[in-house]
Amino acid sequence: MLEGNISVGYAREGTVGPSLSFQIATLKAAGAVKVYEERASGATEIREQWRACIEDLKSGDTLMVSDMSRLGRSAVDLADIVASLAGKGVRFRALAEPWLDTGSPCGQLILEIFESIGRYERNRMSERTRAGLNAARARGRLGGRPPAMTQNKLETARDLRLKKMTLGEIASTLGVSISTVARALGGGPP
Repeated sequence: MLEGNISVGYAREGTVGPSLSFQIATLKAAGAVKVYEERASGATEIREQWRACIEDLKSGDTLMVSDMSRLGRSAVDLADIVASLAGKGVRFRALAEPWLDTGSPCGQLILEIFESIGRYERNRMSERTRAGLNAARARGRLGGRPPAMTQNKLETARDLRLKKMTLGEIASTLGVSISTVARALGGGPP
């Protein structure tokens, strides 16, 4: 655990972008007391050093990256990360982008713009998803999983129930769960 209001660096070497050694040197020259180093693609979900870095940061600390591309995978991702840091009281600085320093009025303005862009992107994504679902419905396609209990299986289940088979035996025969049979038959005997 790190002590006091300190500057912490995060360096990530991916398939493209600056080398890890360059990033570390840049972060240390800017005053980073500790640098978390990672070799991972930006698309990689599991970034252990990133998690450790976030856990160690406390209110009043500053997180620095050499370039904003080292942190986020997209503008939305970066906006979410920086907003999360701000919520913890952590200042953020991207050294290659001096305007992206949330400790300055300009950086705070940029953060608000990024957050707005993030909200806009999430809303647009939601609109596109709804439009796609509506277009699929108009073509007669329904979303979701196909029903386990088809009309033929339902008729068979009713016939088997009349023959005094248990719900478990019917489910096993039809290749569905007991709860599916119970739901289809109204929860009890016919």
